Amino acid sequence: METTPRIACLADDSPKAQAAFAELSKRYDFLDIAGKRTKPDVIVALGGDGFMLQVLHKYMHRGIAVYGMNCGSVGFLLNTYYAENLHERITNARRATLHPLVMYARTRDGKERQELAINEVSLFRESRQAAKIRISIDHVVRVHDLTADGILVSTPAGSTAYNFSAGGPIIPLNGGLLSLTPIAPFRPRRWRGALLNHQSSITFEVLDSDKRPVSAVADFTEVRDVVSVSIFEDRTIALSLLFDPEHNLEERITTEQFSF
Repeated sequence: METTPRIACLADDSPKAQAAFAELSKRYDFLDIAGKRTKPDVIVALGGDGFMLQVLHKYMHRGIAVYGMNCGSVGFLLNTYYAENLHERITNARRATLHPLVMYARTRDGKERQELAINEVSLFRESRQAAKIRISIDHVVRVHDLTADGILVSTPAGSTAYNFSAGGPIIPLNGGLLSLTPIAPFRPRRWRGALLNHQSSITFEVLDSDKRPVSAVADFTEVRDVVSVSIFEDRTIALSLLFDPEHNLEERITTEQFSF
């Protein structure tokens, strides 16, 4: 006999998400996620993709699966919102496992920062002048001098987001790949990025950083004035997302490749 999942519910500040939270709270008994005595089996996240990323970042080390319901706009990482049959939907949901990127960034003043990214790590020029970046893969220089607005490394889950808008490929969830995608490249003219093994170690060195400052962003966390950034996938961290069978993440990513 299946047990009823213990659920905590979180909502963003939008009126739509708050109305959904109020409706669900009348129907279901939610646990307090801050409670120390009980650990929920699932977090229900009400909001958009941005809020889902915030929830995943905040609770990724607690090992709790997240079932999102879309109360935002795109909702790529979430299920359709409706209040009925929540326990049954969660029980029958399919699990998608995501592994984040680790970003080590060193700044001009010698400080170091470590951040995690579920979608992508991006480098952006901070001034009117294009960034100049050297790219090494597994300690081998592959691009000596990229002149561009920036560059990003995307996970499969993030490949349909900014990566795709920047001209990068959509990656199947279990493809074992990362996308390396330049942002508005000027030189070299014919280079449009690469697909890398997910075990690759990627290093960006910012050239002429005093004159051409660059910032690094891991999902929504920005580190300004970087001189070097190293990125790799951390398989020791596993994030569990739950999806209704007809809207599982693998199928969504595949479908995106055939959208016109």
